[in-house]
Order: sequence, then C-alpha cells, then structure tokens
Amino acid sequence: MTDPASTALAAPRLSLGDHADVFQAAVERARVEDWATRLFAGDVTLWTTDLRVGEAIAERLGWLEAPAHFADRTAGLEAFGDAVVEEGYNTAVVAGMGGSSLAPDVLHRTFGSIEGYLALRILDSTDPAYVAATLDDLDPLRTLVIVATKSGTTTEPNAFQAYAWDRAVRALKAVPHSRYEHPGAYFAAITDPDSARHIEHNGDFREIFLNPPEIGGRYSALTYVGLVPASLIGIDLDALLASAAAMLGACREPDAGVNPGLSLGLAIGTLAKAGRDKLTFLADDEIGSFGAWAEQLIAESTGKHGVGIVPVDGEPLGAVGAYGTDRAFVRLTLAGADGGGRDALADALEGAGHPVIRIEISDPIDIGAEFVRWEVAVAIAGAVLGIDPFDQPNVEEAKQLTRDLLERHGREGGQDRRAPAEAIGAGDGLTLYGDAALRLTAGASDVTGELARHLARRRPDAYLCIQAFIAPTPARDEAFARIRTLLRDQTGRATTAGYGPRFLHSTGQLHKGGAPIGWFLQLTADHPADLDIPGWPYTFGQLIDAQAAGDFAAIESHDLPIVRIHLGADPDAGLAALERALAAALAMPTEA
Repeated sequence: MTDPASTALAAPRLSLGDHADVFQAAVERARVEDWATRLFAGDVTLWTTDLRVGEAIAERLGWLEAPAHFADRTAGLEAFGDAVVEEGYNTAVVAGMGGSSLAPDVLHRTFGSIEGYLALRILDSTDPAYVAATLDDLDPLRTLVIVATKSGTTTEPNAFQAYAWDRAVRALKAVPHSRYEHPGAYFAAITDPDSARHIEHNGDFREIFLNPPEIGGRYSALTYVGLVPASLIGIDLDALLASAAAMLGACREPDAGVNPGLSLGLAIGTLAKAGRDKLTFLADDEIGSFGAWAEQLIAESTGKHGVGIVPVDGEPLGAVGAYGTDRAFVRLTLAGADGGGRDALADALEGAGHPVIRIEISDPIDIGAEFVRWEVAVAIAGAVLGIDPFDQPNVEEAKQLTRDLLERHGREGGQDRRAPAEAIGAGDGLTLYGDAALRLTAGASDVTGELARHLARRRPDAYLCIQAFIAPTPARDEAFARIRTLLRDQTGRATTAGYGPRFLHSTGQLHKGGAPIGWFLQLTADHPADLDIPGWPYTFGQLIDAQAAGDFAAIESHDLPIVRIHLGADPDAGLAALERALAAALAMPTEA
C-alpha cells in the first residue's frame, strides 16, 4: 500500500479545448480574490452577500475540519469494530439514504471486507423485495444494524429500523438465553446531537455516534457515517484520514491553477456555465462506485435556482459521435488498473474537442483524498455558479407530497396510490400514465405511440433520466445500461438512472431545482410479496408507491415531461418489454 503521505496531490490534468481561456480567467480571479484562504476561513461571501443565507452556510462548513476532528477518534472506532467481531457478529447493515448510505457503499465496494471482519450490506430502498433480500436471510442475533440519519426523522431509515427491530425481538423470543437479551444490543445509530431523541428505542442502542452538526449529509463521508462502517470491515482508518488531511493541506494552495480542489471546481463550474453541464464519469471498475457518491454531491449541491451540473454516472461507453456538445468528461483512474477502453475513449473525445479532466488515484486508500477534493471542488463550483452549494431547497417537495398521499391512504382505506390518473396507453404487459400535457391531448393510446410522443418533448439540451421505483438487482442494472445506450445513441442526449427512493435524497434536488432540461421515465411495479412495517399504518409497498407518486407530482408541478411505466408483477419482463417499445418508438419520426 502506498504511504498516504506520499500520495500524489497534483491538480487534475485538464484539456478544456475552447474553454481554456475562460478557465484561466476564473483561475486568475480566484487567485486575486484569495478563494483558497477564504474557503478555509469560512468566509461565506464566497457564495452570498445575503446575511440570512450566509448564516446558514456558516453552520455547514464543518466538513473542512472532519479529518482532523476524527483523527483522534480512530482508536475508539477500531476498538468498537474489534469488539463487535469478537462478540460473534458476522454482518453489519447500514440503514440510511443519500449521503448516509453512499459513502459506506463506496468504501465497501472499493475495499471489500478484510478477512476476520464483518460483511457489510447497504439498505437504502423501501421496495419490499429489496428489504427482504437485504435482511431476511440474516441471523438478527449476529447482525448489527446501523441506523444512519442526520435528522433522526428520515422516513426510510426509521422504517428499516422498525422492521429490523421486530426481527430482533422475535429472534430473542425464540432464543431466550442469547448473549444479549435486549434488541437494542443489535443496533447502533449515527446522527446529530439534537437528533438522537427522535430515533425510536435510542436509549437501548449499544452505541450512538454523534456527528458534528455543522456537516451536511452529502459532505459526511469522512465522519462517523463512513468511518463506523469502515471500522467494521477492517479499513485502516488512520491511513484513510491521513490521505484526506493531505488533500486538505494541498487545497490551501493560493494558486488556484495548481490547487487540486480549486482547479477542479473552477473547471467544472466554468464548463457548466459555458453549456458543458453534463459531467460524465469514466472511472476504472475498481473505483467505479465513487461516481455514485460524487453524483449525489454534485447534483444536490449545484442543482437549484435553475442552474446546475448534471452528473452522468454509470453510462456505458459509446462511440465519440454519440456524445453531444453539452458534455464534459472526468477520467478517473486507479494506478495499475485496466482501463477497459476508457483511456482510448478519453483520448478520442479530447481529439474531437470535448473537455476532458484526468485524475489518477495512486492507491485505493486515496479515496479519502478524493472525497475531500470533490467536496472542495463542488463548494468552489457553487461560487462559480452563484448558488449556495450547501442547501437543498427542493428536496422537501416530493417528501411532503408523499406524506399527503400516505395520510390520504389512511383516511380513504387503501386507495391505489400508484396511478396519477387514467392510463394513456397499455400493451405487452406495460401500462403508461402521462403527465397533464400528455393526458389532456389526443394520443395513440398504445405504448409505442405514447413513448414516441414523450420522446418528441425532449429538449435539445436535455438529459434523459430513468427513475426506477423497483428493487435494485444486477440484472436490472444491465437492463438500464442497455436502455441508456439505446436512448443516448439514438437521441444524442446524456442519460442518467437511479433507483427510488434513494435518488430522492441526491439527484432529486437537481431534477426539480436545476435547469428545466430533464426528461423523465418513472418505473413502478407490483408487490406480490409486500412487507408490513411493524407499528406503522402502511406497508413498504405502500410507502414506495406513495414515494413514486409524490415524485411524479413534484416533477409534473415544475412542467417537466414525465411518464410512468408500470412494469406489472414481473419487473424484469417489464424492462425487456420497455426496451422493445423504446426501440420501436425511437424508430418513429419525431419533432425533436
């Protein structure tokens, strides 16, 4: 393993083509106005002159101190992890959403579980099939459930806790002489100091880790959010934090042109302002999960007030001609890894005039440095774009609509929450529901024709977004990859995809608050094996259906084009049917 102290902390290699002069002007401005010093001094005038907004920003800059703050806590964290292993636990489950689940997922996918430590699972979907697949084959008395929620009131982790707590209670009744006789011994929480009181049964948890409240969820990778799971799978926490601290030190460099975080932020910010706002990740497989974490950081931080950077993660590689002039690319490499054709593509894209940003990670432990680099970069990009990168003004919209639907369900005794209105088309096992613009105009009434009508509404600068409120599986990931390739190659538009409700806590802010250029396909399915949420008035199936309906209504309220495709009882068969229908629709003449 590379010594973290010798990690390369150079600025990314930039090939910005026609945008190089604009970038250099931004570098000079940042140098003259001393952006690096002001960032670390917590000078909120980098982002706003509004006193109220500035006060809020000042309370969200704790991430700049996270590596130093937690460096003194690694011994205790590692002792916690060792004790859990010694007591016979074999699996940890992180029950969280957004930043609370993505950072642990990146660490686990990058490092795996070191021999002798725990296996790790991430529970961040309310689909009942996924909840069952994540928890039901585990022994509750050998599983540590980590409830990760900054506010303590987040619906999804609280629902996960209710289900897991009931499993632990029932297991203890079946095995009355267990090592621990109270279910709280099998739970820990990661939250803020004033939020723990909202978590049910919190007084009985074996451990509650309290994060500094000045750190937002998407900036929390190097807090207990990432470090507690890391301790349980055997990652060297000292090396991880040392890598992060070294990057923070490098990001204090006044010359923004060589500063590794500022130069990246100035590049992605100026490119977005110039119309290159689809930031596309080309990451080596070994560190490929980093893109999903960066996606939520970028989207939620920059997508507001009609502007934003659209992160494109996980899109299959294409021919150079498949990419439009609204793209910029990040080539993220791990030293010694097989690039799988990504280097050749990056070179070809550069040759065709596309901006390409190249970042090399020397060793997997340097993922700690990359967390910091991108946090700094996104904060700086916010300054370039003229927005507050630390708030999320549109996230609450879909949540409130979901709550309204669930409350109405309780009053009306189980009305179907899946359908926004009458179907506009059906066939091949699929049922389509349109937004008002499609519902109130004459259409073809068949799946292919209605998808063609929907495709005709895409803007020239659109991104095409798949929002899948179904259980994640590798087979469905592959289906989305095929559909994304089809859509991109036939339309020339960037494509994104996310599973609901997890994306509501990340890219959902961009969808509603960013530039009005999204084009949406929402996917839902039946729940042949629904699950009760113990003590709650609705099931997991009812919850995810309401979340889908709430997000549909929120997108529609912003006059953005959205269609729901209900896949029926077999989502995999439904995805195959959707792929066929989209291929047929794309072959039809459109006005776009």
